[in-house]
Amino acid sequence: MPRILIIDDEKAIRYTLKEILEFESYQVDQAEDGPAGLDMLIKDKYDVVLCDVKMPKMDGLEVLERAQKIAPDTAFIMVSAHGNIEMAVDATKKGAFDFIPKPPDLNRLLVTVRNALDRTKLVTETKTLKKKIAKSSEMVGTSAPLQAVRTAIEKVAPTDARVLVTGPNGAGKEMVARQIHELSNRAGGPMVEVNCAAIPSELIESELFGHEKGSFTSAVKQRIGKFEQADGGTLFLDEIGDMSLSAQAKVLRALQENKITRVGGEKEISVNVRVVAATNKNLLQEIADRNFREDLYHRLSVILIQVPALNDRRDDIPALVEKFLGDIGNDYGTKPKKMSPEGMAYLQGLDWRGNIRELRNVVERLVIMGGDPITEDDAKSYAGK
Repeated sequence: MPRILIIDDEKAIRYTLKEILEFESYQVDQAEDGPAGLDMLIKDKYDVVLCDVKMPKMDGLEVLERAQKIAPDTAFIMVSAHGNIEMAVDATKKGAFDFIPKPPDLNRLLVTVRNALDRTKLVTETKTLKKKIAKSSEMVGTSAPLQAVRTAIEKVAPTDARVLVTGPNGAGKEMVARQIHELSNRAGGPMVEVNCAAIPSELIESELFGHEKGSFTSAVKQRIGKFEQADGGTLFLDEIGDMSLSAQAKVLRALQENKITRVGGEKEISVNVRVVAATNKNLLQEIADRNFREDLYHRLSVILIQVPALNDRRDDIPALVEKFLGDIGNDYGTKPKKMSPEGMAYLQGLDWRGNIRELRNVVERLVIMGGDPITEDDAKSYAGK
């Protein structure tokens, strides 16, 4: 049940608002002044606060400012009989969700409260999703090769230097890119991913730079490209070794000038984007074979991070297996299974050509088909080796 706090020095107003909101099935508490309201915000969690502006002891706008530090996710709706446009603007600048004049119109009040609750719910869900994403992109293990990758990330992340991440398929290159973004000054901005190998060469330029309506047969409306979508954040170009030469030329120009032009357009658009690229190919060999531009390679590879294959960090397999057992148990809504020491030793001795991605698939298969604990015999039967 959503919780609402009313802060108002007028008893009659508090009771009237409480009656209206409780009729709508909200849980409502009251505070007679600003300090009392702040104390309640410290002790309990509220989804929405209705706060009077003119009150003794503490002005409502001061309550709002202090509450931003105590409960930053709580939506504040300011209510005042002496309101004007300047006051409403000031309240909004200080973080208020909305400003309602007294006596409040019942319909507007309820609509505003519902909208504020939706906003609070979205903020909470966004934070939860970010935590899940951060957890899913966490690099697990303590081996020397992985520690070297972590050290490189910690050094490069706070800068705006471009990074080229190399390594075999399934080794965790995307995780490295996510870690760089999350530890950077751009963490509050978007991280936009493009798999260059999954997009046909004739569409890659439209995907990256966008297009204007009518620029080609199927361009029925204007499209914003990934460079513009990533403005203020990070653009992750995965499998960049598969990008066409014509698209490479345009990417090079975008990196040189921080400007792009949509397909079929003439206007130059400034973009503020940090590019992190990844590939499983040997780009130096691709350059020798005339499949990749050398000048683009040098633009992208200010910092090179080599992600080790799982076979080169076998000491991390037990920690990875434990993580996957927990993740899979959560996904299935069941208690995580255990792995016997003999089963774990068997997995450590296998050849993991598919790297972490293959290990995760094998662990899921063992969870489904094996016992609890998962034994060496289970591993031999279902690892698929």
